[in-house]
Amino acid sequence: MTLERLILTNFKNYAEADVALCGNVNCFVGNNGAGKTNLLDAVYYLSFCKSYFNPVDSQNIRMGEDFFAIHGHYGDGDDRVSLTLRRGQGKQLKWNKKVCKTLAEHIGKVPLVMVSPNDQQLITGGSDLRRKFLDGVISQTDHQYLDHLLRYTKALEQRNRLLKQMWDDRLWDDAMVGVWDAQLVSSGEFLTGRRERFVHDFAPIFAEYYHWIAGTDEPGTIVYRHDGRPLLVQLQECRQADKYSQYTNAGPHKDDLLFLLSEADAAEEEAMPLKKFGSQGQQKSFALALKLAQFQYMLNHSGEKPILLLDDIFDKLDLLRIKRLIALVGSERFGQVFLTDTQPGRVQAIFDELPELDHKIFTVAGGMITLNL
Repeated sequence: MTLERLILTNFKNYAEADVALCGNVNCFVGNNGAGKTNLLDAVYYLSFCKSYFNPVDSQNIRMGEDFFAIHGHYGDGDDRVSLTLRRGQGKQLKWNKKVCKTLAEHIGKVPLVMVSPNDQQLITGGSDLRRKFLDGVISQTDHQYLDHLLRYTKALEQRNRLLKQMWDDRLWDDAMVGVWDAQLVSSGEFLTGRRERFVHDFAPIFAEYYHWIAGTDEPGTIVYRHDGRPLLVQLQECRQADKYSQYTNAGPHKDDLLFLLSEADAAEEEAMPLKKFGSQGQQKSFALALKLAQFQYMLNHSGEKPILLLDDIFDKLDLLRIKRLIALVGSERFGQVFLTDTQPGRVQAIFDELPELDHKIFTVAGGMITLNL
């Protein structure tokens, strides 16, 4: 889908904003802190009903105000998405003026991929970030997966609450724990199987983009690490440990993605984890390749080009690779693109060399957005 118009009220540093957008590449340029990234986050909100950067929704309301509203007109303006939040109340999402019963039913309707400097944490951070990436990509293309993920998460919370309650009461009940084990197994086995299939399909797409970005023939590999045994066996084996830790120690919530600078079938002693052996440049290339591969995977499975957001990534790349990247994402292979940069001259010079790319450049300053003519 293409976002034709973005309207903001009391969102972050914007009192009011109304922007008519280009169907290809939209560039927001300005100083750090001007609000460029806030515009990308508003676009992200319209796809995921949450901020990419701040999990506390109320903190995204403009200071001194009681609510924020984000409106997006898609296609020829026929499809409209509106998200509002009032302090002390829940979020409300409307699709063409009709209130969505749950926010989850909206996920995947407006596919989107965000690329930001924070992506390197996928490499250097904890396994929870990699699982979040994994779940986020699959959920946008498979609502059955999202349903199982929500059910599994709820059952996991209930099981952990029960473990803590039994510890506090000094009363252990195997049968009660078994009830939640059955709930976890019914959704957990589905999640694991779907993740395996995803990585099988995703890894070669990623390898292609990593080769393009890194500019070398060095291998870049993704491996899904999980316990291959039946989930019920795992849960029963860990039950004693769960009793004392008051936490569920087995299941898909413990899985991880391994990022390697070696072939997937390399011997264990030859495997080279990116986190340990990769240079800064290799890690940046890997993170960017992950997100471009995410775009391609979603396109392959939905037939629809996701919106692509590139937030402040040019300072991480040399000028040649910046030009190659803009030429790539501005091509017919991709769809609508939003990017931010602190150097207006750099962006303009690149588009001067790529006159065939349809684009708009906006200057962002003082909560105002101005189209460069």
